Amino acid sequence: MHDDASPFFISPHRFDAVDDTAGPVLDRRHELVPEGGERVLGRYRVDVAGHLLSPSETRRAWVLPAPVTVTVTDHRVAYVSMGRPLALVGAGSRRVSRMPGLVSGQIRWQWPSRLELRPATGSHPARLLVVCDALRTIQQPALALSGPAAQIGDLARQVRHAVATFRLVRPELVDLSPPERDALARLARVTPLAGSVRVLLPGSLPIEFHSRDDYYRPRHSDLLPYGAVSGQQ
Repeated sequence: MHDDASPFFISPHRFDAVDDTAGPVLDRRHELVPEGGERVLGRYRVDVAGHLLSPSETRRAWVLPAPVTVTVTDHRVAYVSMGRPLALVGAGSRRVSRMPGLVSGQIRWQWPSRLELRPATGSHPARLLVVCDALRTIQQPALALSGPAAQIGDLARQVRHAVATFRLVRPELVDLSPPERDALARLARVTPLAGSVRVLLPGSLPIEFHSRDDYYRPRHSDLLPYGAVSGQQ
């Protein structure tokens, strides 16, 4: 993982890309370079933040202060921000980026355990949470993608389809029971998502955090109501 990447999604318990610690590879225009056989499905300009979810509350851990490019492929979702520093909320000091102002990160499709689509309310934009399970903690890291309702709805549908298809065609990576395969087959169908939706993704693999601080950094000032939008604080 690059020094400039987010503190989440560093050490997956099991995954198929042995060079994943290098983080997403970018070209000279700072766009994602697909791996062999990887297909780009779509690109979006949305707001991006990282959260820690618990049964009763949400803690925002980092946020990018302006919309950034998010690329969805048949293997992962990746985000890249140029000229905007990563703002860590309540975090200790971290290493300086090799390229100041460049922030990148990714979630491979073996990791998400569920999606949560939350509609726009008043002045708050629609938001998609890509939620992962973590080892040794009940806290769940989530990538929050926020923007216009139509765009976030399309993004949610594309992510749901990509995750389900990825797991169905890779039995060597994800152990699925027959009911789980049936559930993923239903999710792989191209149907729209609207309103407040929670989508469970069978066959997810857990991740680990970058450091102990990401597990044990409770601070009351960092807590947000579970339904709050990441731009609020």
